[in-house]
Amino acid sequence: MSPPGPRAPGGPDAGRSVAGRMLAVLDAFDASHRSLSLTALARRAGLPLATAHRLVASLTRWGALERDATGAYHIGLRLWEVATLSPRGVGVREAALPFMEDLYEATHENVQLAVRDGLEVVYVELISGHSAVQVRTRVGSRWPLHATGVGLVLLAYGPPRLYERVCSRPLRRYTELTIQDPHRLRAALAEVRRTGIAVSDRQITMDGLSIAAPVRGPRGEVVASLSVVVPAAEGRAPGLIPAVRVAAHGISRTLAAALGQEPVAEASGR
Repeated sequence: MSPPGPRAPGGPDAGRSVAGRMLAVLDAFDASHRSLSLTALARRAGLPLATAHRLVASLTRWGALERDATGAYHIGLRLWEVATLSPRGVGVREAALPFMEDLYEATHENVQLAVRDGLEVVYVELISGHSAVQVRTRVGSRWPLHATGVGLVLLAYGPPRLYERVCSRPLRRYTELTIQDPHRLRAALAEVRRTGIAVSDRQITMDGLSIAAPVRGPRGEVVASLSVVVPAAEGRAPGLIPAVRVAAHGISRTLAAALGQEPVAEASGR
C-alpha cells in the first residue's frame, strides 16, 4: 500500500492538535510494530508524510523515538524514564516484586502483576521460568478485562458502571471457553467478590489457568491484581489459592506501610 498523500485543509487530520498528532505517532507502535519506517509511521498515524517527518524529528531529538542504522524508528528510552514516574505502575511494582519473587520460588510458575487502564489490564511485571507454561502476556501488554484472571479481579472490584461499559461491546473470544455471555460474566464477578479470588480457566489459551487476587491500597480500594498461571491440566489451582492470597495481602500491607497506614481489611462486595 502506498503512503497517503498530503491531506486537504478539511481532511481527517485537520482537527487534530499538534499534541494529538504527536500522540498518534507514538500510538502507531504496538507489539506487532516495534520498528517502523517514516513512511509506515505516517500511514499508521494517519498523517501527511511531511507532517510525520517534522513530528518524528522533534520526538527523536527529545528521546521519545530512536532511529537505528537502517533508518527505522523505535520507541526511545526517554519514554521509559517518564513511565517509571507513574505511581500506579512502578510504585505498585516496587512494592510487589519481593512477594512476586517469593511466589515464584514457591510455585516455579508464571507470576504476573497488572493494573487497570480503562477497559483493559496492563501488565506491569512478570516473572517466568523456563519450565512454566507459555503465556502470551509481557510487561506493557494489554488484554481485555473479561478474559484474564487479573482482569476479572479488577472488573469485579471496579466502579459500578464498569461492567456495563465492558458488556456494551462484544466480548472477544480467544478460546472456546472464553466468557462471552454477559450473564455468565456477571455470575463470575459475583463469585470473585464472594471468594476474593478469580480462577480463569483456559480463557486465553487452552493450556493455561490463572489464579488471581486483589491488591488493595491503604483505603481498601483495589489498585492492582496479582496472579499465577499454571498448566490447566495439572489441577493445581486449589492448592495455590492460599499462596496467591497471602502474597497479594503482603503487597497490600506494604503499600499501606509506605504511607504510614494500616491496610483496610478486605470485605466482600464492592
